[in-house]
Amino acid sequence: MNIDGVTTGIVLDHIKAGKGIKIYNYLHLDKLSCSVAMLQNVKSSKYGKKDIIKIDELIELDYEMLGYIDSNITVNFVKDGRLLKKEHLDLPETLTDIIQCKNPRCITSIEQEIEHVFKLVDREKKTYRCAYCDVEHKEYK
Repeated sequence: MNIDGVTTGIVLDHIKAGKGIKIYNYLHLDKLSCSVAMLQNVKSSKYGKKDIIKIDELIELDYEMLGYIDSNITVNFVKDGRLLKKEHLDLPETLTDIIQCKNPRCITSIEQEIEHVFKLVDREKKTYRCAYCDVEHKEYK
């Protein structure tokens, strides 16, 4: 299979195999008017298999959400066929309005205007806790 490189745009690389479609859907890449290529189960010496997303346009990205979905993602910015910048994501320390608290007695369940804020408590297990009621939320699946 032969997929051209990106002349000006973004390449999301090192996405855990199978999570590329979640990122594609979350970023609403189907709504873009530019070319978008999603490669799944690409051989990787580091990860075994990985997904790659190529976007032929520079767009805004939600680093919090991308880091939450997969903290190993590399974001490559390309302009005129040259790599401008490469960013490595990490698990965000705080998530705001990305996940919701499951506790029915939490203030976020009662007051609709309150932001859902979660703090990272265990990086290895990818565990977050609600900033208001301390209910635990495990890794994104």
